[in-house]
Amino acid sequence: MRIPRIYTDQPLRAGIEVLLPEQAGEHVARVLRMERGHPLILFNGDGCEYDAALGQLAKRAVTAEVRQAREVNRESTLDITLAQGVARGEKMDWILQKATELGVARIVPLVTERTEVKLDEERAERRVAHWRSVVAGACEQSGRTRLPEIVAPLRLDRWLGDLGDGAALRLALLPEGDAGLRQFADMENGVVLCVGPEGGFSDNDVAQLHHARFHGLRLGPRILRTETAGIAAVAALQAFFGDF
Repeated sequence: MRIPRIYTDQPLRAGIEVLLPEQAGEHVARVLRMERGHPLILFNGDGCEYDAALGQLAKRAVTAEVRQAREVNRESTLDITLAQGVARGEKMDWILQKATELGVARIVPLVTERTEVKLDEERAERRVAHWRSVVAGACEQSGRTRLPEIVAPLRLDRWLGDLGDGAALRLALLPEGDAGLRQFADMENGVVLCVGPEGGFSDNDVAQLHHARFHGLRLGPRILRTETAGIAAVAALQAFFGDF
């Protein structure tokens, strides 16, 4: 029996009835045609899964009855921050989706000198809300019970200035980088991975990254697209140092 996993941004506890998000309610009731009492799994990002059952099936009000909570830990053993140059359209959605599936802990959308996407305050707010829905959907699919943190887009210089003196290893994907992952033997304090946008990092961006103590990381002899590079690096990090 298929049991849908549904993210809902509200407090959950055994014994209560909650209104499902409109899109999720429409999907289980109208698309999957599930009936009252069908089992569901709910989660809200607190680290638990909540066994539940379909309740009311009104046209615009589909509810679930919460039965019990189970603590579930599917988070990566390697703390990864992905700082990603904002990519255009669906590329950014794809990056966020796959990074979430691969277990990153937080995502920082970066605005660099060559970032082609222009976001004013209102557009940035809408885009972040959309990105958070993408991340939530990826958690539904992948079984995660905690959503990776995703912040509003930051300029590269502002983000680097806010990094402070954290102990995490700092890596920037650069075609001209002189380091490979095998050179780093210890990532006990996590890793911050920085990836440029479609046009790559400018010379000024690279200078700022080096000043902030980032190592130039090279993934083989080929130049990867921005939507490939970060995901490939995260997968390699999980294979070498994480939970793969």
